[in-house]
Amino acid sequence: MTSAPIVLYGIANCDTVRKARAWLERHGLDFEFRDFRKTPVSATQLQSWATQLGWDTLLNRRGTTWRLLPAAERDTITDASAAIRLMQAKPAVIRRPVLERGALLLTGFDEPAWNRLLAGQEPTHV
Repeated sequence: MTSAPIVLYGIANCDTVRKARAWLERHGLDFEFRDFRKTPVSATQLQSWATQLGWDTLLNRRGTTWRLLPAAERDTITDASAAIRLMQAKPAVIRRPVLERGALLLTGFDEPAWNRLLAGQEPTHV
């Protein structure tokens, strides 16, 4: 298992992020939490995440922020560049949480995948 530090990105009051933080704490894993709203993610980092996960996976189309966007604005999100611009302007549309540990990148909280991470197995992207 990698000894790289864990960085967890999200929004502090998000229920899924709270579950992920509690899971990390319950398993005794040290991590740094970075709130999207307090420390915006750079376009470069979003591009890196989008390259690794796919911009469509990184974009949270289930959340309130996405649903409240005017249809005309949602219709313009057809590629990575447009998605990244939107994620920078409205960080709540980034699927949460995002967990980085060295080269490992996970998005969303899926307890079985995170358990594989803890066991040192290579999890699938979630």
